[in-house]
Amino acid sequence: MKLITFVCAAFLCLPSLAQEKFPDGTPVSDWFKDSKIVDINTLGKKYILTDYGVINDSTLLQTEKIQSAIDAAAQNGGGVIVIPKGTYLSGALFFKPKTHLHLEEGAVLKGSDDISNFPIIDTRMEGQSLKYFAALVNADRVDGFTLSGKGTIDGNGLRYWKSFWLRRKVNPQCTNMDELRPRLVHISHSNDVQLSGVRLINSPFWTTHLYKCNHIKLLNLYIFSPEEPVKAPSTDAIDIDVCSNVLVKNCYMSVNDDAIALKGGKGPWADQDPNNGRNSNIIIEDCTYGFCHGALTCGSESIHNRNIILRRIHITNANRLLWLKMRPDTPQQYEYILVEDITGDANHFLYIKPWTQFFDLKDRKDIPLSYSDHVTMRNIDFKCDNFFSVEKSDQYQLTNFTFENLNIKAKNEKCDKEMIDNFSWKKVRIDKIK
Repeated sequence: MKLITFVCAAFLCLPSLAQEKFPDGTPVSDWFKDSKIVDINTLGKKYILTDYGVINDSTLLQTEKIQSAIDAAAQNGGGVIVIPKGTYLSGALFFKPKTHLHLEEGAVLKGSDDISNFPIIDTRMEGQSLKYFAALVNADRVDGFTLSGKGTIDGNGLRYWKSFWLRRKVNPQCTNMDELRPRLVHISHSNDVQLSGVRLINSPFWTTHLYKCNHIKLLNLYIFSPEEPVKAPSTDAIDIDVCSNVLVKNCYMSVNDDAIALKGGKGPWADQDPNNGRNSNIIIEDCTYGFCHGALTCGSESIHNRNIILRRIHITNANRLLWLKMRPDTPQQYEYILVEDITGDANHFLYIKPWTQFFDLKDRKDIPLSYSDHVTMRNIDFKCDNFFSVEKSDQYQLTNFTFENLNIKAKNEKCDKEMIDNFSWKKVRIDKIK
């Protein structure tokens, strides 16, 4: 009898022992299960800014003194730059190998609203490698970099936002980059990075931009920019650009653009440029969303996204839950995307249409064909204005979509299943609301 009991107990435990898999069937590594915050006491000497002549003054620009503390840490084998309670105004800061940034509770690193305090560097912006302004916090080729604490990085973006909208009135065709403004945090060519705990607010441009990084965790972040009374244009919460193995967990995001945007390149020959590339093995989980244009967006500067998971999130007042921007001047492939265990509301549940803003085929004669394949949306209890905002196009093919266990309340509940090849529905309930 004891043997039978043991065998039954072991059998019941088998599902929990099975290794979790990405949508394409490859195993999810144990790295994704570890959300422990790095202990700054293990990262070397602490370099407290006030010990290096930096004073608590929100009006005094202190970029050089703060950078001197970073440089001193780098020259002495590394360490943690600690921003104590108070407000410290700065332009662009550049972290070096084995240096880290920690903001104590009540600490504010405030960005300058004068663009001349952000040097022009070789960088990455909107799917292009070019010269543009540095971010407020920059870490390039800084493996093991950590940004932590309970303090705030405030981009001080109001002046930039107002200037952007004034420029749009004069020139409605001006691009995001025509109005010169910095990002808040830019991390590039770095491995084993962790951002945790801090508040990232009021960015002039994109808030957190990750380029060509591998094994990076964003944990317990608060990311915010306003939609009113002055809209903060293009302040994406997190832009993931040619990265692999990214975990976004327990974050709050409310911004006047996309919350999570997957980038990677744009243009008719984007897939042949070595500066561009694929995003793979991305998990966004246990997050809360306020206002945003898209909870998860592929594009618009994106060529290949594979194994993307958005799960266990609550979303309020968003425009779109899943947005696939199909750009007709760029070859794109969005595949093996899973959206599951979602609650809340948005204007659109699924949104797939051609993205023609600033369309440019350059010297290419044909329009490249794009694909979206193996997309699953399941276990979702959601309210929306429009359930199926999908437009058919000769520019792309949509195949192997699955809707499963959906409980939807929608003003427009219509869905044209013929737009997607091999479209599977299982336990889908849609109630029309007025």
